[in-house]
Amino acid sequence: MTKQPPAPAASLRARMIADRPARNLGPASPTSRLRACKRFASWLGRSLETVSPDDVKHLQLHLIETGTSICTRNQTMTGVKFLFRVTLRRHDLAAEVFRLKEPVKVPLVLSRNEVRRILAMAPGLKVGDSVPEARLRHGGEQKIIRIVQAKGRKDRNMMLPGDILGLLREWWTERPASQNTGVPGPERVLFPGYRGKHLSARQISRLFKQAARAAGITKPVTLHTLRHSFATHLLDDLRPAKHKKGKKCAS
Repeated sequence: MTKQPPAPAASLRARMIADRPARNLGPASPTSRLRACKRFASWLGRSLETVSPDDVKHLQLHLIETGTSICTRNQTMTGVKFLFRVTLRRHDLAAEVFRLKEPVKVPLVLSRNEVRRILAMAPGLKVGDSVPEARLRHGGEQKIIRIVQAKGRKDRNMMLPGDILGLLREWWTERPASQNTGVPGPERVLFPGYRGKHLSARQISRLFKQAARAAGITKPVTLHTLRHSFATHLLDDLRPAKHKKGKKCAS
């Protein structure tokens, strides 16, 4: 019986992708980690299997000296560390990676009137609300919306005012029916995007910023601004007046 030649070693990219399922990583994780390693390889100019501790040190200095933001720098090094620790099993190189602490800033908060102005512009842009790429379930008499397996693979409950529930039911009957073709009832989405799938986070962000501009809001708002504003105004309603001075803004 002839001996079979050994199979060629898989590429680093394929090995990194194969390492994801066993660690139950989110769908966006492989893309960010591969992008980080591609950036490292481009800067290094040779195979990442030949990396030395000094290379890791110089890459981190390069990111700092070129003005890379702390957030981007940490994301890059997280991907590189995954390569070293999991795929290459080079714990000596993984130990050379360090994270920078990001400065904590008070989040931007919109007034109630500004929020109303933005939401008033939303129907003109054919979007009734911003929803995550997760399944929504109505909580019945509890007046909540249950978000199943949202960010961080966590279930969450959101407050659902009665008037919003009425608007959502009205929208369900008026939403584009062309996207329902071949999609079973339980799998149809409330705000369909391309080919009946959920609106992407980028699409929702773009629509929100268009509504903000149409409402005359000049602040650098994002979808997270709505979350901060909601939490802050909720605290204002719940806290006694004597505790409002000098309160820390909720994030």
